[in-house]
Amino acid sequence: MSLIGIVLLIGIVKKNAILMIDFAIDAERNQGMSAHDAIYQACLLRFRPILMTTVAAMFGAVPLMLGTGVGSELRHPLGISIIGGLAVSQVLTLFTTPVIYLYFDRLAQRRRVASPPTPSATSAAGPPIPVAS
Repeated sequence: MSLIGIVLLIGIVKKNAILMIDFAIDAERNQGMSAHDAIYQACLLRFRPILMTTVAAMFGAVPLMLGTGVGSELRHPLGISIIGGLAVSQVLTLFTTPVIYLYFDRLAQRRRVASPPTPSATSAAGPPIPVAS
């Protein structure tokens, strides 16, 4: 049963990271921000929605963890894995997503600098020929 909780956690962590990265990419493209400023702004503005979904999922797992009755021993590990995993994943998401985002941004900058510019079709063939319309 706790494996079901782990699958749930993977989905929530992925959603949280997508929220932050999507916002950061949008800020980079449309507002001309640097990668560092964009991911910082994304962390600040997306913290509340991320926290709300995490806390809602935690409260949803409390009855599984604290429940008594027939079959509760089967659901108890699921509740514990969801609540504990959400607490750990919340912290890890807020710290690791910006680090990985900035790492990939630096990697992309290195690739842009290291790769030589490709000759365009007009420079190789000479000036463009005007066409009468």
